[in-house]
Amino acid sequence: MAALISVLLTITLSLLITRIAAEALILTGLSREAAKFQAHSAITGSGFTTSESELVVAHPVRRRILMWLMLLGNAGLITVISSLVLTFINVAGPREWLPRLIMLLLGIAILWVLATNRWISRLLSYCVEWALRRWTHLDVRDYASLLRLSEDYGVMELQIDPDDWLADKPLQETNLYQEGVLVLGIQRSDGSYIGAPQGSTVIHPRDVVILYGRLDAFSELDSRKAGNAGDQAHQEAIAHHQEQMRLEREYQNSAQTGK
Repeated sequence: MAALISVLLTITLSLLITRIAAEALILTGLSREAAKFQAHSAITGSGFTTSESELVVAHPVRRRILMWLMLLGNAGLITVISSLVLTFINVAGPREWLPRLIMLLLGIAILWVLATNRWISRLLSYCVEWALRRWTHLDVRDYASLLRLSEDYGVMELQIDPDDWLADKPLQETNLYQEGVLVLGIQRSDGSYIGAPQGSTVIHPRDVVILYGRLDAFSELDSRKAGNAGDQAHQEAIAHHQEQMRLEREYQNSAQTGK
């Protein structure tokens, strides 16, 4: 009987831990449905590979939450299996294992009803959210959504080599913004960091430049070398970006007209 109670307690704790983790993910800016899915995926070890999973892994707070979920999920699974073995091992016959099985199924059914009841779910979500806001310091800003990283935009680290087109150039001469690329920061080779660099800031070889912009612009910029060929590629990138902006404006105008 003690082993059977242990199974039910383990399932209850797993549901509670999953709910707390889901609410924590919601506080980081993740949608409720995505947070629930990722929390259940982590605690069960399913490991679905989706764009949402990439957003979770890229976020440091979300990554820590899922790491603890994976550890607790493995420990809970082992406890459930061992308790089930103890519950039904050395059972003489149906007179002993049938009541235990009925009690196990009844307990799981009650837990399922409690976990899916809307009123209880809202109350529990409110309590968990209040506790997390009260005793934790979660970063509630969803930078991935703010920067539209799930669409055609992204953030990239670019290692600058001596023969790269960006090497030894001040930012104002690169005119990267005309290509649709913004420089968010520069990590110097000596370990120092320059956030929101000014136009006079020079990009040195062996620097790591943090860029934000369209994903299709990064690969060409990474392979662009110094010289006339690089300058020509820069002009072509500007023309390509302007064409994309024109097409987007036409699409928006047509969408508004259609309304």
